Amino acid sequence: MKTHARVVVIGGGMMGVGLLYHLAKEGWSDVVLCEKGELTSGSTWHAAALTPHFIGSLNMAKVHAYGIGLYKTLEEESGQATGWHGCGSLRLATNREEVDWFHLVQGVVRLAGAELHIVSPAEIPDLHPLLNTADVLAAAWTPGDGHSDPNGTCNAMALVARRHGAEIYRHTRVTAIEKSGGEWRVLTDKGAIHCEHVVNAAGCYGPQVGAMVGLKVPIVNMVHQYVMTENVDEVAALAREIPVVRDPRASCYSRQEQKGLIFGPYETEGSRACFADGVDWGFDMELLEPELERIAPWLEMGMERIPCAQNAGIKKIISGPITHTPDGTFLLGPAAGLRNFWMCCGAAIGITQGAGAGKYLAQWMMHGQTEINVREFDPRRFGDYAAGDYNLAKSLDDYEHMYQVHFPGEFRDPGRPVKVTPVYEKLKSQGAVFAEAFGWERPKWFAVAGEREEKYSFRRTNWFAPVAAECMAVRERAGVCDLSSFTKLEVCGEDAESFLNRLCCNRMPARDGGIILGHMLTERGGIECEMTITRITAGRYYVLSAIVAQIHDHDWLSQHIRDGERVSVTDVTDETAMLALAGPRARDILGKLTDADLGNAAFPWLSARQITVAGVALRALRVSYVGELGWELHHSMSDMERLYGALMDAGRGFGVANFGVYAVNAMRLEKAYKAWGAELTTEIVPAEAGIERFVKYDKDFIGKAAALAQKKRGLRMRLVYLTVSDGDNDVLGNEPLFEKSGDDIVGVTTSGAFGHSVGRSIAFAYVKPELAAAGAKLEIAMLGERREAAVTAHAVYDPDNAKLRA
Repeated sequence: MKTHARVVVIGGGMMGVGLLYHLAKEGWSDVVLCEKGELTSGSTWHAAALTPHFIGSLNMAKVHAYGIGLYKTLEEESGQATGWHGCGSLRLATNREEVDWFHLVQGVVRLAGAELHIVSPAEIPDLHPLLNTADVLAAAWTPGDGHSDPNGTCNAMALVARRHGAEIYRHTRVTAIEKSGGEWRVLTDKGAIHCEHVVNAAGCYGPQVGAMVGLKVPIVNMVHQYVMTENVDEVAALAREIPVVRDPRASCYSRQEQKGLIFGPYETEGSRACFADGVDWGFDMELLEPELERIAPWLEMGMERIPCAQNAGIKKIISGPITHTPDGTFLLGPAAGLRNFWMCCGAAIGITQGAGAGKYLAQWMMHGQTEINVREFDPRRFGDYAAGDYNLAKSLDDYEHMYQVHFPGEFRDPGRPVKVTPVYEKLKSQGAVFAEAFGWERPKWFAVAGEREEKYSFRRTNWFAPVAAECMAVRERAGVCDLSSFTKLEVCGEDAESFLNRLCCNRMPARDGGIILGHMLTERGGIECEMTITRITAGRYYVLSAIVAQIHDHDWLSQHIRDGERVSVTDVTDETAMLALAGPRARDILGKLTDADLGNAAFPWLSARQITVAGVALRALRVSYVGELGWELHHSMSDMERLYGALMDAGRGFGVANFGVYAVNAMRLEKAYKAWGAELTTEIVPAEAGIERFVKYDKDFIGKAAALAQKKRGLRMRLVYLTVSDGDNDVLGNEPLFEKSGDDIVGVTTSGAFGHSVGRSIAFAYVKPELAAAGAKLEIAMLGERREAAVTAHAVYDPDNAKLRA
């Protein structure tokens, strides 16, 4: 066994071997994998091994499409049998919301380069002659789907990795991981390996391996069961293999297994987790005790869908652990606070996702960024709050909703609330309907007329009119919004200015109280971070960013501090509340509560001052993400109730209203303000995103050379601002664009909303550069219809920023 390696991958399931395969093929041959048992001996070996393209996330769809494409050729590449069956899949819809979902996912799958056809009940028998379609409205037919032999597929990738220099140590258990100088020391029962990178690909054991370095890994082992039937005459008589079926009514999948069938339910209630205290290290190639009675209701409904199976005997019951995270998405990327410690675990459908996850993590490790947007996979999207009861409640809920529609804006109750601000109950009593962001409860919208729950849909429902009222209150009078759930960091030290100038495209403010919008790039020029940076004094900066970037941004800043550089990064998020006051009467309201001069000369736009409001000492920033005269009031959490009450009391005579993040999103789109993670990602450079006014090419910063080089080579795409013809729904993001009456995809939306102030639907999209001119006419695929869209040069609301400067 080696004593030194570049990378040690811990875990020999599909995720770990998928990464090893790609690292070795991309040229990092000095890589090793340690597996405590045999390859696949955790949860990989007993998987049903389905490989679907159907997924609502564009970036996850790319992961799926890549992996499925690889599996189709892997046997030829490796010489190892993989058991690939390209039988296709049918997913059934039994209500209109599911049909809408199919149309949305159809666009996503097409953008990922795969096929998805929506077929009628009359067409289904030609694809699957044994299916009962009595209650079916439509089916999503993905002909490129299939299933594989998990053991053969995993070992085929391992074989290729070995040919490219990787080494695999079976029956080698990692017992501890230590930091040793600038490298890691991985201790095993066969000896120690010193390495530059460690990857936790330990699957069911992911939390236990994470604990070796102090991480709280939000993974729960769920019990999943599927059954194999005895031979079924009708199946045996088929001339070709029938497609995999996913039936949301039964919350169950089925597929052919030789002359019989497999049925695998995801029970929608009463699901069970296992190994709460950790998995025994000797649990290899083992199964759990079957609990057929627990899955019987869903199994019966699944068999009703294929009536010829109802009288078939059960040959085998497979009951084993599969990993789930609170949001159902694997953990892929850097671990929080640890340099060169990576996560590659937590996949609920690891056979489908292992190869693609390995490809993109290999890119991330080797090049510092990937060719897709991986923010939704980043393990740092969870903090320590996600461990324990929250993790269990959310993972159970995710498992039980495996085959249910995933609606935009849907935040289910299990595990909540975790983090609330002092005004949470007060806002709730006024009708606030909450979203969850990094554990924080934040108001989405304020219900009226006694409603307290959002009717989830892909179309406008009961939230639409109240959000319109919130927007108009802000535009015409004033509004208050609890925006405490933003990341708040302090960057301090004698070298703080030069440090931030080195990382940031923009130049730091020259005067105390100055505010800039700053973007930070990867070495390859992709947009890594977006931050609002305020200079408090020389050597002290207040940095604001998205709450989901709290750990990410802290890591990005702190891990770029050079030896000897006098800089500190302090997180002040949890102790700092923020109320946004915005609207044409904002100055009148604030003026009743402070002696500070709020006039333009003393307190101009894009400036900050320390003032006292209603007896509360606070930091006031004259910025507004909704494009109105306004201030962000940053203050101690302990003063929040007092300040909120004072603002609402002072504003009563001016018609002040509460508003939530749905209204914020609509108003920021009216102003053509871009959002990190949607319009701004590592996939694109500043010139493509249209943010070069915030880029100072006359100074040095990380990523400058790469960004300029891409600009010189030619832009691959350009961000455009669109007005969209009206309907009963708005752009959600990841819808494909077409030239008028064309069939070829020419772009993808990133976000959208209805602009209540202007009476128009609005969106952002990336399109081919030649289609980005103002006035260009395009079409967007939206829930089964083509909607016209026009490229617009300027914000549809207050393009000259007169309101902000008022």
